[in-house]
Amino acid sequence: MSAQKRQLHLGLFLFSTGYHPAGWRLPEAVTDGAFDPKFLHRVARRLEEAKFDFFFLGDALASSADMQYQFPSQMVRLEPFTMIANIAAVTEKIGLIVTANTTYAEPYHIARLTASLDYLSSGRVAWNVVTGADTRAALNFSREKHWDNAKRYDYADEFVQVVKDLWDSWEDDAFVRDKAGGVFVDESKVHKINHAGEHFSVAGPLNVARPPQGQIPLLSAGTSERSQELGAQFSNAIFTGQIHIAGAKQFYSGIKSKMAKYGRDPGELSILPGLVPLVGRTEEEARAKYRELNELLVTDFNLAPLSARIGIDLSGYSLDGPLPDLELSTLPGGAAKDLVTLAQRASGREDITVRELFHYFSATCRGHLLIVGNPEQIADQIEEWFVQEAADGFNICPPYMPGGLDLFIDLVVPELQRRGLFRTEYEGSTFREHFGLSRPDNRFAKRAVLQTAAE
Repeated sequence: MSAQKRQLHLGLFLFSTGYHPAGWRLPEAVTDGAFDPKFLHRVARRLEEAKFDFFFLGDALASSADMQYQFPSQMVRLEPFTMIANIAAVTEKIGLIVTANTTYAEPYHIARLTASLDYLSSGRVAWNVVTGADTRAALNFSREKHWDNAKRYDYADEFVQVVKDLWDSWEDDAFVRDKAGGVFVDESKVHKINHAGEHFSVAGPLNVARPPQGQIPLLSAGTSERSQELGAQFSNAIFTGQIHIAGAKQFYSGIKSKMAKYGRDPGELSILPGLVPLVGRTEEEARAKYRELNELLVTDFNLAPLSARIGIDLSGYSLDGPLPDLELSTLPGGAAKDLVTLAQRASGREDITVRELFHYFSATCRGHLLIVGNPEQIADQIEEWFVQEAADGFNICPPYMPGGLDLFIDLVVPELQRRGLFRTEYEGSTFREHFGLSRPDNRFAKRAVLQTAAE
């Protein structure tokens, strides 16, 4: 890890129709961007112009038509490796994150795909390691059920280690390419990994040379204990859903404190919560857009999920009446009050109705923080979380596309740059360099040096 001043990181979590469920219904919104290369190229180039750290495409292995009412942007989308290869061809500096699910894959395949993408992008790829949260995926892969959390993470731990070993199976200087002598490869610098574990038996070596970054950066997500351990052991960035700064600070310090037992420095890992910034040139403009989006929601106003979220049965309350007394909540702590406070801030009023609380909950029930305001107000909250070590940066999820992203880039990014929080130029050209990560030694070459020194 190179020594440098702590710097805010920004990436885009692509929701092609926007994070807000009704984002696609705005008159100015693009509805078919997920399958339009020109749209995707425009988005990636805009991010690169703004000096974002990365462009990130999530993935899922199941779908259904009813997702259109809660999560239309994730209902259908392109396969991530194919799409990221296409984006790599039209960009030069921005990092590119590809998602691969370990539960339904093989380490050799993922090692080969990611190493190939690292070459095609000149060292700009990172791998988002997921184990899968959608139980329906099992039925698409000839299985009767989705594995439980423990089995998925046992499998993932071994999976990741095999991939990392395969990336190192060719030393950096293995290719001699001596035309006169007729030696193309130094065979002593090509290694079988001969992995024999509980889940995998992999001989190696990989049939792709060591990636340009040496070890491709790893990312992960989740708040379960097992996901946190995987992140502390392997990840260079963790995506998380935190909506309150106190909880975010606790998560941040907790993850960083776990790293020492794996021999890692806390600076090797960045914590990146999701953020949904609804930006307006003025506060009034932002709140008007928020109301417009909420009015476009297609919903039957099923209050059961919201009732469970705040610990109060809302079935007997009028949608346009005041909220119930939050002291009635059956939840511990201030869970109900916390959500209500965020909804009040988004609306700009304390006297919100049940309907307005439902609107906020519907827009954020997938776990990321929605904030509404002018550029200075959005930048204030980003700076607060960064300075107080609740986050090292944010995974930006615009509420609608492409306008929501354009406003953030045009108005908020310059404000963050004026405050000295965010870069004005790229300092490097690889994903590792964007995050201040040094290129690691090849483990086989390092082992040979240590053995020679011991003799």
